[in-house]
Amino acid sequence: MASFKKYRVGSKFKLSQVDPGDTAFCEGDEAAQREEVDAMAVELDELQNLLHAEGRRKVLLVLQGMDTSGKDGTVRWVFSRTSPLGVRVAAFKAPTEEERARDYLWRCHAVVPRSGEIAVWNRSHYEDVLVPVVEGWIDKAEAKRRYAQINDFERLLVETGTVIVKCMLHIDKDEQRERLQARIDTPGKQWKFSMGDLEVRTKWSAYQRAYEHALAATSTEHAPWYVIPANSKRHRNLMVAQLLMKTLRQMKFQVPPPDPALKGMIVK
Repeated sequence: MASFKKYRVGSKFKLSQVDPGDTAFCEGDEAAQREEVDAMAVELDELQNLLHAEGRRKVLLVLQGMDTSGKDGTVRWVFSRTSPLGVRVAAFKAPTEEERARDYLWRCHAVVPRSGEIAVWNRSHYEDVLVPVVEGWIDKAEAKRRYAQINDFERLLVETGTVIVKCMLHIDKDEQRERLQARIDTPGKQWKFSMGDLEVRTKWSAYQRAYEHALAATSTEHAPWYVIPANSKRHRNLMVAQLLMKTLRQMKFQVPPPDPALKGMIVK
């Protein structure tokens, strides 16, 4: 089985070290891979039930990536068997006027996971050290301050019972072109396309540099980053599911002990 160590971001991380077309976590043929994703989805549901039963800790899954990298698809497949009562998804769009009137972490803190819950962030607080950097809205000094603030914010979450899993879904520019073109050419998918996607695409290299800097600065012991090769959608789903399942298994949940008052009780 492939190791996650290669994909964990370190202080000397270079995004070019990870091949977006890598399929190390795919084993067997397509049918076997689909069966594996489904089996892991079932186990993730069981593990989420234990997380809820324990009722003390929380899990936060952060999904970042360029347009078309598959954040929605990851959520759809990885949590295909998980009860919606135990998983809450928050999608981070451009800040509203209400959000811009406050600090950039305000809207994030409002949707952190509750005890016993898995929260999934489709984009996240990292938008505020990506877009502003590329657009030149903040300078290097401010970006550095924000990296430190984000590390402190995540440390606060970890120290109050949240386990954080951060995944950067990594695709290459050619793969993005094909996916954008497919959206344009397929009437049923055109709603996913925005002309703004093409404008952002012209800044591909700048975004790659911004990701590289942000990931290296905010991959910590308490909240490390993993780069997920995502040109292959099945590989992306398998790798994220395995990483999340490994994380949940390591939490070793302790469900409440049996209630002595219920011993021998008969429901009539």
